[in-house]
Amino acid sequence: MTAVHVPGTPVIEEGQLVSTSPATGTEAGRLPIASDAEVRQSVDRARAAGEWWVGLGFTGRRDRLLRWRALLAKRIEQLAELVHVEGGKPVADAIVEIVTAIEHIDWAARNAGRVLGPRRVRSRLILAEFSGHLEYQPHGVVGVIGPWNYPVFTPIGSAAYALAAGNAVVLKPSEYTPAVGQWLVDSFAEVVPEHPVFTAVHGLGDVGAALCRSGVDKVAFTGSTATARKVMAACAETLTPVLIEGGGKDAMIVDSDADLDAAAEACVWGGMTNAGQTCIGIERVYAVDSVFDAFVDRVVARAGRLTVGPEGSDIGPITMPRQIDVIRRHIDAAIDSGGRAVLGGPSAVQPPYVHPTVLVDVPEESAAVQEETFGPTLTISRVRDADEAVTRANALPYGLGGSVFGRRRAVAIARRLRSGMASVNSTLTFAGMSTLPFGGVGDSGFGRIHGEDGLREFGRAKAITRRRARSLLPSMTFERTPTDVARLVKAIKVMYGR
Repeated sequence: MTAVHVPGTPVIEEGQLVSTSPATGTEAGRLPIASDAEVRQSVDRARAAGEWWVGLGFTGRRDRLLRWRALLAKRIEQLAELVHVEGGKPVADAIVEIVTAIEHIDWAARNAGRVLGPRRVRSRLILAEFSGHLEYQPHGVVGVIGPWNYPVFTPIGSAAYALAAGNAVVLKPSEYTPAVGQWLVDSFAEVVPEHPVFTAVHGLGDVGAALCRSGVDKVAFTGSTATARKVMAACAETLTPVLIEGGGKDAMIVDSDADLDAAAEACVWGGMTNAGQTCIGIERVYAVDSVFDAFVDRVVARAGRLTVGPEGSDIGPITMPRQIDVIRRHIDAAIDSGGRAVLGGPSAVQPPYVHPTVLVDVPEESAAVQEETFGPTLTISRVRDADEAVTRANALPYGLGGSVFGRRRAVAIARRLRSGMASVNSTLTFAGMSTLPFGGVGDSGFGRIHGEDGLREFGRAKAITRRRARSLLPSMTFERTPTDVARLVKAIKVMYGR
């Protein structure tokens, strides 16, 4: 008999992880829970498969990854429907997520050889008798621990780049979206049936911990900052390198010369798409005094038109039921501390949904400003000028993304944000640009996915020198003479002493 539980909350039944829709409670999938031994076995199988995979070379891997990309493109509606059912995300948002993931697979596949392949590196005069060579060799097996809020885009942001670099990948999807993770693995196996190059293990947090300790050669994690610390601690036991994308509390700055209509439209999208469950989502807004009132009016008007519900709506349910308590606490704290709800408020919390909420006059020390909310809420604060906005934006330990709207000073302001990424006159766009690295600083983590930096993240730099002539200034040998040392000193003074 199926246990009674809150829709969307994963349950364990007879050794299986059962995933349900947070909106309807409909079962989305059930996957076997992996034991510690089974996790290790998966990694061992992946290591053997990886030897075959790396042997294909960049061209062979590119061809197979492009076939996978094509398969995802052909089945985009099927995958989007699964994302919608399992996580509650509107189908249109799921399609946008998958489109972006497909673009990243394509770029990684086409550019891995250029970025990571062997190349000659120029030597300097003092070692002119040697040639330098550099290549990036795969780590071996990469463990990817994925989140539930973007169950296609985020894992692929690590997995596709790791695969293109020549690694095998073992994915541990979130327990809230395991069916989507298994779908990705199964679709890859259709185009690469020879060996288990990309596989999945399922379960709760203990399975993720087992993956960290399983002998993988690197772990790529996306999730909360608190869990990131646990992942790092587990990986530290074996000095397994990690790539961390932690939480965020991204800020948007609206300068005095901003296009307010464009800024309001982007703010509502950046803060409320996917019901605000976006690590790079806009949660805090700092608008310069001269435009504050007009900007707030525009945001409220746009956010107030959004529809909320299970089907055909702009905003779906909160995927993780316990997150509703966090959202409710932040709204209540904002109002209790003197803030005002100009849209929504405490009554906006109607499980499993939260309706758009815009808060103003919220003190900076409030939890609504200090902590990651992960809901369709915005705090908009009035600031004297852009300098004050930057100071407030940089005051938190998070540093993932950010946004600036303005004309004359916008790019300069964006550079001053303590963040790994920033969008000027848009929001979230850096995530979809496959040529740019993605990642944060501070409590938002370290390391990069996407772009050339993302490919290098999944390869080990291998440096090789090769002698090509006799040394004119022999130094790295016991055969050197006092004359050789004197000539070396003279050469250094001529070259660098001026």
